[in-house]
Amino acid sequence: MVKHISEVSSRPRARITGVIYLLYFLLAIFASLLDSPKLVAYSYVVNALATGCYVTVTLLFYYLFKPVNRTLSLIAAIFSILGCVVTVLAILNVAPAHLNALAFFGPYCLLLGYLVLISTFLPRILGALLVLAGIGWLAYLTPLEQYLSLYIKILGILGEAALMLWLIIMGVNIQRWKEMAGQKRSLYRPGKEPGK
Repeated sequence: MVKHISEVSSRPRARITGVIYLLYFLLAIFASLLDSPKLVAYSYVVNALATGCYVTVTLLFYYLFKPVNRTLSLIAAIFSILGCVVTVLAILNVAPAHLNALAFFGPYCLLLGYLVLISTFLPRILGALLVLAGIGWLAYLTPLEQYLSLYIKILGILGEAALMLWLIIMGVNIQRWKEMAGQKRSLYRPGKEPGK
């Protein structure tokens, strides 16, 4: 029984991550449709739910990419959580005017893209798209935004949506994920030298 629970908890939850990511997208779109003075209370609630989904996706991504590089996965998660905090503060109209959540989500996409690129269990093209999305989100914070706004949004949505759809449809290469997770575990076993 304990062994079965241990095996289940060590599996990547790629499809679950993809489904929650999709739920985030749908809630974010719905919240933008509610953006009118009469529906502002509903918009706050839906935005809060969307942000909760993104926090969940962030935590699931942390565990998914922890075998690739634990430190980078943690740093990426911290950037995302900070971006979510700024988003909630903006929803409540208490965020400082100069603080934009994309200042955190840009680096998050860059780091996540890099983790995908160096992983062996997801296609590298997804990582490249996420890196471009991260660069786009950061460019959105510059004067280039007024000229490239539409292209930046398309690039960002394309990168994140491609990862989301891949996770739902294909998942990850579980064998390769387990190999990476197993290698990391063996490196941290007490009394075990790396490579033996």
